[in-house]
Amino acid sequence: MFPSISLVQEIGLAVLLVAALVWVLGLGHMVWDNRFHHPEPGAFEGMPSIPVQRSACAHPMESVELTEAEQQAFAGLIRTFPRA
Repeated sequence: MFPSISLVQEIGLAVLLVAALVWVLGLGHMVWDNRFHHPEPGAFEGMPSIPVQRSACAHPMESVELTEAEQQAFAGLIRTFPRA
């Protein structure tokens, strides 16, 4: 086909061109399909809301007892926040 390149390079070029053509066709198909697609309002199947907390106290693994120094440091940190 081309006298200046080897057979392996010609095969590689052909594979590259076919892959590029498939990619462009796939991209065009994807864009064309999504162009007029409008999901229905009731199509969302996720959770309608965040579930309520079942008890007033937290799970033991979700809470930590703070030492007096840690409580004072946290209180100092909170006081540094600007009040809006």
